[in-house]
Amino acid sequence: MPRVKRGPHRRASRKKVLEQASGYFLTKSKLYRAAQEAVERGLKFAYVGRKLKKREYRSLWIVRINASCRAAGVSYSQFIRGLKAAGLDLNRKVLADIALHDEAGFTSLIQAAKAALDAKPEPEAAAAPETIPAPEAEIAPEPAV
Repeated sequence: MPRVKRGPHRRASRKKVLEQASGYFLTKSKLYRAAQEAVERGLKFAYVGRKLKKREYRSLWIVRINASCRAAGVSYSQFIRGLKAAGLDLNRKVLADIALHDEAGFTSLIQAAKAALDAKPEPEAAAAPETIPAPEAEIAPEPAV
């Protein structure tokens, strides 16, 4: 098997890690092993942060929509339910933008949601369908042996 000389590849990979660690505190930006651990940890936090950012934005949009709904005298959940009943399929990002920048447009959405809720009767407590008890199977006496 031929011999593999790794000099340039090793130097390049270490240089890459140290460049990623530039700006880190003390040895984490100077020494390869400490820098590698810090970079891996930082990349892990960055991955998690990208997921958390989506959650945080969604909750921000919901807060904005809820504030505008409460100002108009309707709860957030009733507003969303009314929009679904009216067949208006707008996501929360768009609704929050409308609530923030277009008050008249949001008021018209609230009116549409209220109208759809008034037109749609409240669902009654769903009664379980009555079950007919199954006839008990007649048990034949065991034959005497």
